Amino acid sequence: MDCESRTARPQAVARLVRILTLSTLFPASDRPNFGIFVERQTHALSEVPDFAVTVINPVGTAPWPLGKASGQSDLKALENERWRGLEVYRPRFTAIPMVGGARNPAAIARAILPFAKQLHRETPFDLIDAEFFYPDGPAAMRLSDALGIPFTIKARGADIHYWGQKHGCRSQIVDAADKAAGLLAVSGALKSDMVAMGMNAEKIRVHYTGLDQARFLPRDRAAEKARLGLKGPVILCVGAFIPRKNQRLLIEALPDLADATLVLAGTGESDAALRALAKRRGVGDRVRFIGAVPHDDLPALFAAADVMALVSSSEGLANAWVEALACGTPIVSSDVGGIRELMKNEAAGRIVAQDAQAIAAAVQSILANPPQAADVSANVQAFSWKENARQLADFFRTVSGRQG
Repeated sequence: MDCESRTARPQAVARLVRILTLSTLFPASDRPNFGIFVERQTHALSEVPDFAVTVINPVGTAPWPLGKASGQSDLKALENERWRGLEVYRPRFTAIPMVGGARNPAAIARAILPFAKQLHRETPFDLIDAEFFYPDGPAAMRLSDALGIPFTIKARGADIHYWGQKHGCRSQIVDAADKAAGLLAVSGALKSDMVAMGMNAEKIRVHYTGLDQARFLPRDRAAEKARLGLKGPVILCVGAFIPRKNQRLLIEALPDLADATLVLAGTGESDAALRALAKRRGVGDRVRFIGAVPHDDLPALFAAADVMALVSSSEGLANAWVEALACGTPIVSSDVGGIRELMKNEAAGRIVAQDAQAIAAAVQSILANPPQAADVSANVQAFSWKENARQLADFFRTVSGRQG
């Protein structure tokens, strides 16, 4: 036996694909639901062999005296931390509430750049991953130019539909899209909206959300209702209390849904107005405001509901749609975003006009003939975080030139 045969050859070690993820929304120990789907996606990507991810989560704080406002002290207290195995850094930038939107990308870039340069010198990154189109995308564009590496941007919905209509923001969005190495959209419908804004369709890849199939799955509905203290028909809405989510229409529909309870999970600026509306409509005793629900508690809540209703004026692809369907709960939705890309069969629910009577009729139809939970969950059986991460890794390898 010759020397070469007896001696083990050293194995080639593949260099990691290093991703710098920039996201203005990301969970923290005192706000665990904030940007939870960015965290789930990023964590899944970090488990792909040959990938390493570092997260920069810029935190906007208002200058004095605006910084004395409620909630600002909590923001200033956020610290760098290791979150589920991910290194998360939280540099501060100055953000002026209500009026400073157009300035935020430049402010973020200024705040991040010295630290990003330091990290890049120590262990070079291959790509910058902006997790929202605005303000993250234009900020990533500035970092990309300074570091000399490509960047990508993911569109999720409001970052296109809301910020894309704002003066001083739309031009930054289009400019960042033009200079990005690649773009992602959470639904085909959102991709179409991006193209309508002037973005190059060939640069945009549809990238659906992931799903934890082991946790979001059908359960015994009666048992879950009893555990949560619910009786009779239950309509659930999960979403921030903001005007575009249209919870007011669900309250307006409730008088036509005898004995039904409407459970509103969320918080936000419309809270007081929604409570006042429920009282005026005489259904205050049938509307339950349960606040922000920890993500780990959502599977039981979805499984307890007979219908999950979300009739927003705009969406990309609502995670609440996907999770409700996975739990076997049909949905009532307005015809927005990627809803038609989710509804593979009639058991999935109903698409309705943004009108209280139409919503009530759709809910009544489902309650009168409830579908089998297995038929509902079949609509999202292809969704998983593993598949989400596989597609994302493939995309990042392609745009960074690190295809192996």
